[in-house]
Amino acid sequence: MGSHLPPRPEPQLVLQLAAGALQAQNLEAPGGGLGPEWQVLLGRADALAFGGRLHEALPLYQLASRHQQLRAEQLEKLVECLAQSVRIKEGLPAAGQPAAPREWDVFRCRKCQGFLFEPVSLPCGHTFCKKCLERDRAPEPRCVLCKEAGGAAAGQLLRVNVILSNLLTKWFPCQVKASQLRHEGNLLYKEKKLQAALQKYNEAVSLAPNDHLLYSNRSQINSTLKACEDALHDAETACRLQPYWLKGHLRKGQALANLGKTEEALREFLFCLALDTGNKTAKSEAQKVNVEQKKGFSIQEEPNVTTSGSLRKSIQITESKKDCSEEENKFTSMPESTFLLSEKCSLLKRKCCSEEMRNAEVPCKLMKKDIVDIRENSSGQHIPFEVVDPSDLDCSLCMSQPLTQCTNLGICGAVCHKSTKNLKRPHPMNIPSLHVKYCVAAIVTGGSCKLFYEPVTTPCGHTFCLKCLERCLDHNPKCPLCKEGLSECLAMRKYCKTVLMEELIARYLPEELTERRKIYEEEIAELSNLNKNVPIFVCTMAYPTVPCPLHIFEPCYRLMIRRCMETGTKQFGMCISDPVKGFADYGCILEIRNVEFFADGRSVVDSIGKRRFKVIQHSQRDGYNTADIEYIEDQKVQGQEYAALLILHDSVYDQAYTWFNSLKQALKSRILSHFGPMPAKDPDPQANPNGPAWCWWVLAVLPLENRAQLPFLAMKSLKDRLSGIRRVLAFMSRARAR
Repeated sequence: MGSHLPPRPEPQLVLQLAAGALQAQNLEAPGGGLGPEWQVLLGRADALAFGGRLHEALPLYQLASRHQQLRAEQLEKLVECLAQSVRIKEGLPAAGQPAAPREWDVFRCRKCQGFLFEPVSLPCGHTFCKKCLERDRAPEPRCVLCKEAGGAAAGQLLRVNVILSNLLTKWFPCQVKASQLRHEGNLLYKEKKLQAALQKYNEAVSLAPNDHLLYSNRSQINSTLKACEDALHDAETACRLQPYWLKGHLRKGQALANLGKTEEALREFLFCLALDTGNKTAKSEAQKVNVEQKKGFSIQEEPNVTTSGSLRKSIQITESKKDCSEEENKFTSMPESTFLLSEKCSLLKRKCCSEEMRNAEVPCKLMKKDIVDIRENSSGQHIPFEVVDPSDLDCSLCMSQPLTQCTNLGICGAVCHKSTKNLKRPHPMNIPSLHVKYCVAAIVTGGSCKLFYEPVTTPCGHTFCLKCLERCLDHNPKCPLCKEGLSECLAMRKYCKTVLMEELIARYLPEELTERRKIYEEEIAELSNLNKNVPIFVCTMAYPTVPCPLHIFEPCYRLMIRRCMETGTKQFGMCISDPVKGFADYGCILEIRNVEFFADGRSVVDSIGKRRFKVIQHSQRDGYNTADIEYIEDQKVQGQEYAALLILHDSVYDQAYTWFNSLKQALKSRILSHFGPMPAKDPDPQANPNGPAWCWWVLAVLPLENRAQLPFLAMKSLKDRLSGIRRVLAFMSRARAR
C-alpha cells in the first residue's frame, strides 16, 4: 500500500498534519498506536484540506475510502473546505451576508424571495408576504431583516398593506395573478394533488415567465413526479434568473443527482455551501454524493489522481482563476483543458453574462437592464416611469386638510381639499414632466404637498405620513380611515417608516419627493426660529432658572411639544392668559429637560426657565398660540449705584431667607419638593442678564396672584425688582404677626 502514497512530506509538516488530525478526533491511540490506517489517512486528509491544500488531500481521501467505506459525516471537513474555496474564488459574499441587491429586488419578499403577494408591513417598517409571515409565526417573533421584535406573533391577525397591495395589483396584474396561482399550487402540492399543482404552476409561468421562484417550485413538483429532465430544466432556468439564489442551485443539484449526474450535482451543492455554509440540506447532499462516488473506487487499481473522479475536477475548478480567457491560456497543455474550460465557464455564468444566458429561452433581466417591454412588466421586474401616477402615493390625511391651513404649507397643514370639488385634476400622462399639482394650494405654490412623506403603516394596513398620523392620534387613538383602535401603536410611540414605500417614492417620483422634502425642511427651519412664531404655552407664570413641570394632554400642546423636540430647540414660551389678547405681553422661555410619555398619549414635561421676553405680535399656528418676541435683560449700573445695589441685594436676600425659615415645616417641605432649595447669594448680582436666581425662586414661592407677579417679569431694573420683593416680604411678615 505504501507505493500508492504521495511523496513523503517533511517532518514538520507531518507533525502539523498529525496535530490537526488528532484535534479533529480522526485518530485513535490505544496502547500508544495511531489506530487503523484509514483513520490516519482520513486525519491527514482533513488537516491538508483545512490548510487549503486540496490537491494533496484528495488522494488521501481516496486511499482512506479503499480501506474503509466512509460515511457522509466523515467528509464534512472536505465539503466545508471545497465550499470555502468556491466562495473565495467566485468572490461571493461571506456566509450570512446578502448578495448585492438587483434593480427589481424592491418588489421581492425577503422571506420567500418571490414577488410580494398580499404584502404585510411590520412595525419595524419591512414588508413581507402574508403567507410567509403566517407560516413562520413564533411566540416572540422578530423581523428577519432587522431582528427587531414585532413580527407575526401566534394568533395575531395580519392585515394587508392597502396602498402597496393596490399599487402592485395596478402595476403588475399578471405577476399578482401568478403569485395567487403559486399559492394555490402549493396548497394542492401539500394535499398530494401533484398534477393539479403542476397545472397551476404552468399557468403561473405563462403569466410571469421571469419569476425564478415559479421555476424552482415547479422543479420540485417535477422531481416528485419523477420527471427529472423537466425538473432539471426548471432548476437551470431559476439559476439563470437568480444566479446567487441558494434554493435554485439546490434544486438543480437534486435534479442532477436524480439523473445520476453526480459530478455536476456535487458542484451545485458546493456552490450552495459557498453561498451559505450553514445550510444543512446542501451539506448533507454533498456528503452523500461524495460517498456515492467513492463506492465505485477500485481497490486493486490505483486511481489516476490527475484525471479521475468528480472530486478532483471540482477541486481544480474551484482553485482556478475566474476569467475564462486566462483559463484557456493556462491549461492549453493539460489533457483536461477542454473539460475544465467548459465546466469553469458553466460555473462562471452565475457572475458574468455568457452567450448561453443571452440566447436562453427565458429572457435574462441582467442582460436587458435598460430595456422595458410588456413582457418585463408582467414579470414584475421593472416599472416604466411613465405609468407611475403620483396620485397613487398621496396621503389621504393631507387631502382632507382645510383651506385655512394652506397658508402654512407645512406638514399635515400643507394642502387643502376645500372648494376644489369642481376643479378638474390633470392626469399625469398629460403632463410631460409628470409634475402633478395636487390641489389649489399646490397649483399656486408649485408644491407636491400630498405625496407621502415618511410613510408609516398602521397595524390595520393603512398608510399615512408620519406627521399626519401623529396629529390624528393626538385627537383620537383610532385609525382615521377604518376607525380601528391604535392604542397599542400609540403606547409604543415608535413609528418606523415603511421601507418599501420610501423606496418606491424615491425611485419613481424623485422630483416630487425633492419638492416635498423642501417643504418639510422649510417648515422645520421656520419652527426652529426662536424669535418669530415662537410657540406659546398659555398656562402659568414661569421664571428664569426655576423648574416648571407640565402635564400635557390637549392635542394642540401635544403637537407643540413634539415639534419642539423634533426641531432640536426644545424650547417654547410660557405666558399667563389675558382676557383681551389671549395671552400676556410678557413671558419666559422654557427649555425641555425631559419628556415622559404615557400609553394614552399624555405626557409630563420637565422644563426649566431660561430667558424673559416681550411679545411683539400675537398669532396662532395649527391650534396653538405663537408670537413674535424680543428678549429683555436687566440694565447694568456702575459706581455708587452699583455699591447701593449690593447693599440692597444682601439685605433683601437675608430678609427672604429669614421669611422662608419661619414657615411651617410641612409648607417648607412642599416648596422644597417642587422648586428645590433656595439658590445661594450671588457674589455679583449683575452677572446674569436676568438677575440673581434666588430672586426668581422667591417670586415663584411667594403666594402672589399671576397678575401681581407679571410686573416683576417685565422689569429691567434689578433695583426695582429687589425693592418690590422687599415690600412683599414686609407685608407677609406683618400679616403673619397679626
